[in-house]
Amino acid sequence: MSEPAPTHGTRTVVSPGKTLFGIDASERVGEYADRYGTKALLLASQEIYDIHGDRIVEALESSGVETVLYTDVRPDPTVENVREAFQLWREQDCDVIVTLGGGSSIDAGKSVGILATNEGDIRSFGVDEAGYDGVPNPTPPIIVVNTTAGTGSETTRTAVLTDESTATKFIIVSENIVPTVAIEDPELTRSLPKSHTAFTGIDAFTHAIEAFTSVKSYGVTDEYARNAMVRIVDALPVVWSNGDNIEARTEMMIGQFQAGKAFGNSSVALVHGMARPLGAQLHVPHGLANGLILPYVVEFNQMAAPEKYADVARILGVADENESARVAARKASDGIEQLCEDISLTDYLEDFGEVLSREEYLEVVPQMTQDAFDSGSPANNPRKPTRQELENLFVTVYDDALAPDSSRRS
Repeated sequence: MSEPAPTHGTRTVVSPGKTLFGIDASERVGEYADRYGTKALLLASQEIYDIHGDRIVEALESSGVETVLYTDVRPDPTVENVREAFQLWREQDCDVIVTLGGGSSIDAGKSVGILATNEGDIRSFGVDEAGYDGVPNPTPPIIVVNTTAGTGSETTRTAVLTDESTATKFIIVSENIVPTVAIEDPELTRSLPKSHTAFTGIDAFTHAIEAFTSVKSYGVTDEYARNAMVRIVDALPVVWSNGDNIEARTEMMIGQFQAGKAFGNSSVALVHGMARPLGAQLHVPHGLANGLILPYVVEFNQMAAPEKYADVARILGVADENESARVAARKASDGIEQLCEDISLTDYLEDFGEVLSREEYLEVVPQMTQDAFDSGSPANNPRKPTRQELENLFVTVYDDALAPDSSRRS
């Protein structure tokens, strides 16, 4: 979800103020933090901090930057995470935000930054309450040390949070929350287990394909998205099967960065609109939710944008240039299924989800459908679903991919 399309030809391309890219780039985090402040609030999950935290704190403190730790960031960061971290920020009089991790830590850091310079509860800045660009004042400097190759949050004007009190996710959109510095060190992604390599990788591919086919796409974002898909299709199965392949890890980090630049400037669409409520209801990781839904939405969409989906099918290697756009487009969903199968995506459901009974699931389908529409993302889709069509898509995803006894497509 992003701001409404402009009514004229001018487009704004948002991006981090500076991006450092390469092996050992993370060692320069202190150098950059020192340019912006003297006391950093470092946000991470405990798991990620245990792996990478010491080297980041050492780099910060060797540059003279004092560090305050918040290591309770959840995989899908919550309103409570943000409130707790902001309390630390205020009590400890911090002046620069450093995030260590993937999209969860980045979104939590952006949200703390919002509270640091703006009045109000974090929920009040959600698009459904404040509208687009509902953050009036820029955040303090935010330095992102990325450890995943998927979310692209370091490139974007968005943050997604979970409101546990309502079992919903909400999105904040503003150019005032784009990070100041993004540090992309492929070496840090070696620590990703196979499961999260799969989740973050398919998340990045979803960003690319949705940005490419969004009604807000244009030449600049199409180029980012196309390049991202080419890289991810080649590199994702490699890093999933051999996580120590640093060349493939580097390609994935470049690909997810390009995908982030693509969707950050042309928006995501129906897949993300569905994935947020599905993830909130079933406690499914965001990337896994995207991957479960993606083949069905592509199948639903392909007739509305055959040229674009034909390109997707060719990138996936399931169609060739001699086929007409409509024939090639119909194969795109098959190619996505194969990519998901190559990384055993649905095998992770047992350990990373709470699949409801079909009866329980059907009870929440109307609410998930409403939440999807409320997110605004379906409005960016090349084919606009009716309420019944969207409910049917949720049911199809359950029967084909989620149900314990289903014959899963991917």
